[in-house]
Amino acid sequence: MRKAKPPKRYVLPDPKFKEVLVTKFVNNLMYEGKKSLAYSIFYDALEVVAKRTNDNGLEIWKKALNNVMPSVEVKSRRVGGATFQVPTEVRADRKVSVGMKWLIRYARSRGEKTMVDRLAAEIIAASKGEGAAVKKKDDTHRMAEANKAFSHFRF
Repeated sequence: MRKAKPPKRYVLPDPKFKEVLVTKFVNNLMYEGKKSLAYSIFYDALEVVAKRTNDNGLEIWKKALNNVMPSVEVKSRRVGGATFQVPTEVRADRKVSVGMKWLIRYARSRGEKTMVDRLAAEIIAASKGEGAAVKKKDDTHRMAEANKAFSHFRF
């Protein structure tokens, strides 16, 4: 185990909305250091969302992110030769990052033609409480509920 925790790294807010959360999302969306491309994909997707829903794209995205963030998850814990799936609460920063990663992962696996369309469709679906990312959250919660009996093995 380390002696000291590494210092927290803080990201700068994005140029358009002045939001740190947007920058974190774009950093997760980015491939091979192409941040300007990731920003354009994200901003275009928000415009598509705003057009389709006749609402503020950023607000819809925040609602979608809140619908995707898990509050409990299971972690593997070995006790006496057996491995148990122990439900644990998710820290606030991990909650956000996991939600973002799920939203991006399931947007990438959609069938639309461009990433802008895929991301926009996944954001709209997640804001309504449907879509693959929300299903993943529900599955995670269900698994934690099913393994509630092992919660006394918490670290």
